[in-house]
Amino acid sequence: MAVDASGGMFDLADALLYVVDREGSDLHLKVPSPPVARIHGQLAPIPGYEPIQQEDTERVLHHMLNEKQIAEFEDEDEIDFAYAIAGLARFRVNAFRQRGAISIALRVIPYSVKTATELGLPPAITALAEEERGLILLTGTTGSGKSTTLAAIIDHINSTRSRHIVTIEDPIEYLHGDKRSIINQREVGTDTVSFKRAMRRVLRQDPDVILIGEMRDEETVRSALSAAETGHLVLSTVHTLDAPETVNRIIDFFPLHEQSQARAMLAGTLKGVVSQRLVPTPDGNGRVAVCEILRMTGRARDMIMDPDETARLREVIQEGEYYGMQTFDQALLRHYQAGRVSMQDAVRVASSPHDFKLLVAAEGRTATSMEDVADVARARMPNRKARNGSASASPLTPPAAPAAPTRAAPAPSRSTAPTEPMQPVQPGQAPPATAPPAPAPQPRTIPVSGPKRNGSSPPPSS
Repeated sequence: MAVDASGGMFDLADALLYVVDREGSDLHLKVPSPPVARIHGQLAPIPGYEPIQQEDTERVLHHMLNEKQIAEFEDEDEIDFAYAIAGLARFRVNAFRQRGAISIALRVIPYSVKTATELGLPPAITALAEEERGLILLTGTTGSGKSTTLAAIIDHINSTRSRHIVTIEDPIEYLHGDKRSIINQREVGTDTVSFKRAMRRVLRQDPDVILIGEMRDEETVRSALSAAETGHLVLSTVHTLDAPETVNRIIDFFPLHEQSQARAMLAGTLKGVVSQRLVPTPDGNGRVAVCEILRMTGRARDMIMDPDETARLREVIQEGEYYGMQTFDQALLRHYQAGRVSMQDAVRVASSPHDFKLLVAAEGRTATSMEDVADVARARMPNRKARNGSASASPLTPPAAPAAPTRAAPAPSRSTAPTEPMQPVQPGQAPPATAPPAPAPQPRTIPVSGPKRNGSSPPPSS
């Protein structure tokens, strides 16, 4: 039997208090190992505890379950449920059998809901929460903070608008009290049989906002798209890494002959996709949420409609900063430049480590601007001056205005002697001396004699 530091039996409340006090996220109980806590993403045994035995996990599990849940576990050998300790926190619990023994995983869910600002989320997520209708999807791996971000979105709606919000979760995680809105939270297995059955009836409950804990099957996805088409705001999660994979995953829920219609429904209802990952802080005492955000534009809608173009959605995200979009690596670069993550961790989690290093080297610029051209020109100026021995004009300096044209010299008169053409000078030959000016022509004298005869010249004088 496992004992704690005081020598008594294993105390679940003490182990959970240890995790919550250190801002941990999970507690793992496994036979025959000591209790293991995940603190800021890192697993480590809780000090002072002996290995847990089979009777410890059985006793702890029966303490947390009611009779109906015990019967379900005995039938299926696994169960999901919620557990709470007053004044401490709530916990999402999964119990299952492995190698004949019981293992238990408990996820910490605080009583208080943090706002998007407190979580350090980008403003685009708050803008998505203010949409009137449509579908918003949060994606990421297990433990990436999707539930926390969803809770922040619901809390923003609850605090700013009068809406009827219905959540369908398995199990209920964050508890929301009524503020400006009214919130009904339904738990699968306790308040409803399944997501499918709850979604069949949710439209009769006059909802404005519907939160679906997870897209698990075709019927749930179809109901969510139909609800978004009929003017409701629908929020849900998908276990995918980015927007293109999310779109393909939603479409793959449908049979092949219905996928064209499903693409049209998704393109017409989707408002945004937020893909999230958690990255450790440099001091190791926390984690930062890094979000890739796709918001719907005409170009993105066309790419969703065309299966051959869906993979290019990342281009839309990369070029959509005006709309609040950002790729994961662009968001990661901002956190790195602000000192919230280290270079080593950023390269490790980047979607493309090579491209991320290029982004860092270019300080986030992805194209050449006129300012970059001017900088290069100014950098080349000293080298150009050194080669020419004198200052030269910048390539960007406009050329000097041409000199005013001079009036051409008058053409020589007929009485002027023609000039000799220039003779080429052979190598090694001295240039020719300048010839003296030709003498002025003398007036021609015509002898006076008798009249011409028959047009012939006059006879010469004797």
